[in-house]
Amino acid sequence: MALPAPGIAFTSLVAVALRAGPAAGQTDDPLPAPVVTPAAGKRAGENAVRGAGDAFGTVIGREEIGLYGADDIRGFSPVAAGNVRIDGLYFDPVAFPSGRISGATSIRVGPSALGSPFPAPTGIVDIGLRLPDDAAAGSALVSLDSFGGRQAELDVALPLTDRLSLGAGLTWSDGRFVNATKSQTREAALIARWRPSDRLTIIPFVQFTRVPRDDVGPAFLPAGDVLPPDPPRRRLIGPEWLQSRSTGVNVGSILDWTPASGWRLKAGLFRSSLAFDQDFSNLLLDVQANGRARQLVLADPRLFFVSTSGEVRLTRSIGDGPRQHRLHLAVRGRGAYRRFGGSDSIDLGETTIGTTGTAPRPMFQFGAQEEDRVRQWTGAIGYEGEWDGVGALSLGLQKSDYAKRIGLPGFKTATDATPWLVNANAALRLGSGTEAYGGFVTGIEESGVAPANAINRNEALPAILTRQFDAGLRQKIGPVTLVAGLFQLSKPYFNLDPAGRFGPLGRVVSRGLEASLSGPITPSLSIVAGGVLSHPEVTDDAVARGLTGPLPVGAIRRRLNVSADWRPPFAPGLSLDIGLFANSSTVATVNNKVHVPAQTFIDIGARYAFTLAGKAAVLRAQIFNVGGVNGVNVDGPGSYRINDGRWAQLYLTMDF
Repeated sequence: MALPAPGIAFTSLVAVALRAGPAAGQTDDPLPAPVVTPAAGKRAGENAVRGAGDAFGTVIGREEIGLYGADDIRGFSPVAAGNVRIDGLYFDPVAFPSGRISGATSIRVGPSALGSPFPAPTGIVDIGLRLPDDAAAGSALVSLDSFGGRQAELDVALPLTDRLSLGAGLTWSDGRFVNATKSQTREAALIARWRPSDRLTIIPFVQFTRVPRDDVGPAFLPAGDVLPPDPPRRRLIGPEWLQSRSTGVNVGSILDWTPASGWRLKAGLFRSSLAFDQDFSNLLLDVQANGRARQLVLADPRLFFVSTSGEVRLTRSIGDGPRQHRLHLAVRGRGAYRRFGGSDSIDLGETTIGTTGTAPRPMFQFGAQEEDRVRQWTGAIGYEGEWDGVGALSLGLQKSDYAKRIGLPGFKTATDATPWLVNANAALRLGSGTEAYGGFVTGIEESGVAPANAINRNEALPAILTRQFDAGLRQKIGPVTLVAGLFQLSKPYFNLDPAGRFGPLGRVVSRGLEASLSGPITPSLSIVAGGVLSHPEVTDDAVARGLTGPLPVGAIRRRLNVSADWRPPFAPGLSLDIGLFANSSTVATVNNKVHVPAQTFIDIGARYAFTLAGKAAVLRAQIFNVGGVNGVNVDGPGSYRINDGRWAQLYLTMDF
């Protein structure tokens, strides 16, 4: 359950390669049907349940449903792993694109890996841009929530000529959260769609996000292998000067050119940056059962993270009767830089988890900062084939050249890797509406950065090699799609060692069964339901040596997610929705001695579509966590943050 956050939108499937054969959505098509990306200035019709292609993860506008998200697919983070794409092209985000330019994002796992020529372990997060149409359009949204947060969003599309359209977006957000922290966001974005010819489209965009205030809430680190007591709600814990300030920028351009029949060139170049004027970590250490704790503040000097990334892909499509072939040649690369470290620690002494701090802001003594530079190039060749009524095949071979230099200026350590990577995915039609799918993928991924409670806080970790197997069945039953499959994902396991350093502790192998059911059950009722049974396990000798327990931190063995949207036939314009999210217990410590208990959340909502001044409008009301489940969530090994509890939001969207 996420706090109400400004501007970030995930939606569903985006087509990334030339398609041939039956129309999307027909039962004899072995590939999953794409969902249309919402256009700039058209938001009144956004509905996550109605728009989801499966239960593996969809967010449309402000609505998120599904088993997985951009930070968690099959128990791992594809964003930290570097598996993000924009319209199918490689993108290394430092500041994740918001809903002002992102109109659709697909979570590509299982059968949806077909349709992406170079899939990756952990899955792919594929962002589709919110493009302006040829017609003028606009959409405005205003919202309030029960924490006191307010937000306004504006999107417009303006055709300047018959070949050039401009889209623009603004976000103003004044957020309030369950721990009494506040956040302010000011955002502006521009995106254009220029078609110099019928064969060429160029899409430049820029997004600027300024966060002048972002209060830093506490992380709770108990004394011993126990959970912290339930933190108080709507009460600030820590001095008011714990406020981060940051600026994020995403700028890029996509070129899509068809030089001749059967040929297609796609290219994208992107730059993503995030700068912190000031940043803090608010740690409550040695938390006791009675709420007593020691408060430690970590202050950072100016931090700066930037990455330039992109991909060029040439595709040759060849028709052969009922068979269609596509050959891909691609080059992708990135150059990333991080300036971090040099932090100062301020011990604010004894406190309780219900006390607002009054300590004055000290003069910080910052140290030398480290630098992290990454250069990576990958060349790839791939094949995709579709055979009407038979199935589909995707093969890929990649060679990657990875180099990282990290440390203080003049004293850097080096990490290099030059692996060969392969992928093979296939779908086979077994009968009317039934396909079997399977695949094997290897990858090279980033492993994130060390958390705030590690002695090597913020340190970037080396690249790792990963591999994944999955297989299953996809069944179309009228308009409903059922997917059931098995997966095995293996990669090195990083966590805190007994000395408090975040580093490799062995290898984690995650095996599981996942299922999805999605589509309209009746003309008035749509459902998206999914579940995962998984068994993540830490291997190698780290368990025998007592460095870690047999399960990785954050492991959840069972997940269930059911969302439904009902349009009562007797009340035109009205729809009622419900969502159920149930997880088993979550592993909270490296030694596995502490688990956050199982949690079940129920959300309810309603929307009413009507016309306002002759324009389409929707009034939306939602109550999250109706049962008022409180407690904490795992924020890292032995670290916890307060969950949202019960809250509500009301917003009005109008297209004009």
